[in-house]
Amino acid sequence: MDIYISIIATMFSVFALWSFTVSLFDVLWLNGENRRLNLRRQGIEGPLPVFLLGNVPEMKRMLSSAEKLQAEDPLSSHHRLMLLFPYFMQWTKQFGQSFLFALGRSQFMYVADTYLVREINCFTSLDTGKPDYLQKDRGALLGKGLITTNGSVWYHQRKTIAPYLFMDKVKDRVELIVESVGELVKSWGNLIEANGGTADIRVDDYVRRFTSYVISNVVFGDEWQMGMEIFPKSLDLINAMSTPTTLSGIPFYRYLPTKKNREIWRLQKEIHSKIMEIVKKHNETASKDLLQVMIEGSKGDIGPSITADQFIVDNCKDVCIPASEITAVSALWGLMLLASHPEWQTRIRGEVSELCKGGVLSFDVLHKMKALKMVVLEVLRLYPATAFVSRQALTNLKLGDVEIPKGVNIWLGMLELHTNPNFWGADSEKFNPERFADGISKACKSNQAYIPFGLGARVCPGQSLAMTQLQVLFAVILSNFNLTMSPTYRHSPQYALLIKPEFGVNLLIRKI
Repeated sequence: MDIYISIIATMFSVFALWSFTVSLFDVLWLNGENRRLNLRRQGIEGPLPVFLLGNVPEMKRMLSSAEKLQAEDPLSSHHRLMLLFPYFMQWTKQFGQSFLFALGRSQFMYVADTYLVREINCFTSLDTGKPDYLQKDRGALLGKGLITTNGSVWYHQRKTIAPYLFMDKVKDRVELIVESVGELVKSWGNLIEANGGTADIRVDDYVRRFTSYVISNVVFGDEWQMGMEIFPKSLDLINAMSTPTTLSGIPFYRYLPTKKNREIWRLQKEIHSKIMEIVKKHNETASKDLLQVMIEGSKGDIGPSITADQFIVDNCKDVCIPASEITAVSALWGLMLLASHPEWQTRIRGEVSELCKGGVLSFDVLHKMKALKMVVLEVLRLYPATAFVSRQALTNLKLGDVEIPKGVNIWLGMLELHTNPNFWGADSEKFNPERFADGISKACKSNQAYIPFGLGARVCPGQSLAMTQLQVLFAVILSNFNLTMSPTYRHSPQYALLIKPEFGVNLLIRKI
């Protein structure tokens, strides 16, 4: 009898081990392979992945080769941000404008085909959303706020927050934005005077101070000074998370108590504590700002997966961090481009002088400045702060003629769309704001090829505020200063969550 029991126990153990192995293999490989096979049958190909790591090893090899090439010939291209992603350049040539690749076990479909971009733009169902890796891999930075959530939770947050960022609210913020640029102008004026008429200034910190001041006032109202303490910590957190673990292909790395992860956890805790400190103080006031809107929204039906404190803190981060840092990065690229093209400085300066007539810059005047808007649109085309617009199929769905299996991530290649000569002409990589003289619809052959603020239902709700900040910043700076490139400036776009100047932006600034 004991022998039979032992045999049965052994058989049961073998069966359990076999079942576990099959389930693990299914999770680690078969699920992804079935999704890839489904899309391959529809004609969407891609490089073959390796077990567990996907295409990450191949991507790293191509990136290393591209970096060596750039080091040997750093002046080979002024722009070519796609050189930051040599694997996408290679795979587009090999497989077309839509193809498959894998980061670890996660399956991705890269899209630079305007047909599919249009289908995603028109897709109104909640069956697409943001990829789940955003909460897993960038949770410390973005949490469960407006940027990362899906379904009814996202809808509640969007309905609560977005209206406060629309143009009718932004109109009332122009005076605040002008005031913030005024502080920057004073600081630069003092430096110029101290340096005999012209100063070589690294403008990064001044620009970040400008965007932080505006967003802190918009979000925190009377407690804006306390809010300002969040932004340096947020920048440190962005820098600490500049290599997302999902994208590196290392499973579960974010859970290990490495030096970098401990720094991330510390910053996350400090930012959370500071926001809750502001909330506690804010409750004693009667101000009506975005924080108050969030506090009121947290009292509604926000869903089972997020607490009231999470709703407030994570949405504060999701508004403050992108609205401040992304706008700052765009402003830095814009100032670099304007310093490189003095003819556009002169044109904007003349437009401001003609329309403002020495008075204070107002929303109505700003709205009439055509050349200024053209420059901002061109800056966002050439140097979008983010490289991709991301989506995930939350269920099996159909986009046009393509059936997308549940769980497949979609990356819209913004850089390729924004500089494709088939859409923008032979000068697609050159700074030419004139292309927007008749608006976006006339600037290129497809409206779907210009998506600096995303697209569809999840288009960035803060785009009006961002555009207004950039327009005011450029108008006021060019009304007071002449910009030229500093000999110390090194043109080196870097991808570290955002596409930013690796060595900052140094300008020679002279008061007019």
